[in-house]
Amino acid sequence: MKASLYRKESFNAAHRLHNPAWDDETNKRVFGLCNNPNYHGHNYTLIVEITGDIDLQTGFVIDAKMIKELVNEEVIEPFDHCNLNLDVPDFKSLNPTAENIAVVIWNRLRNRFDSKFDLSIKLYETEKNYVRYNGQK
Repeated sequence: MKASLYRKESFNAAHRLHNPAWDDETNKRVFGLCNNPNYHGHNYTLIVEITGDIDLQTGFVIDAKMIKELVNEEVIEPFDHCNLNLDVPDFKSLNPTAENIAVVIWNRLRNRFDSKFDLSIKLYETEKNYVRYNGQK
């Protein structure tokens, strides 16, 4: 029997959407207010979904405490109250769009969870906008 377990967390971070290969006018046209040279912030909501077989001994797909600890180590501690462009090495040369943030988070978590589990994340940048990523290319 397969089931999915979900963990919901939140973090606050600033970023600026900017492509250094483009001139200022193009960046402003494409990214609008998100290209503010002084950055801007979001209150992100992250939902991590782990899917796998229910263990007959424990009744768990996975221990929820483990999800909490790994999300804290890989996402909350390095991203919360940070400027993603300046403080998080993953974004030194990667534009921190919601899509790219979701991929980075997925990669960080995928490396920590056993491959027997399917992993999917939803990252809400606002109440109305979110990205879902599950590793498919």
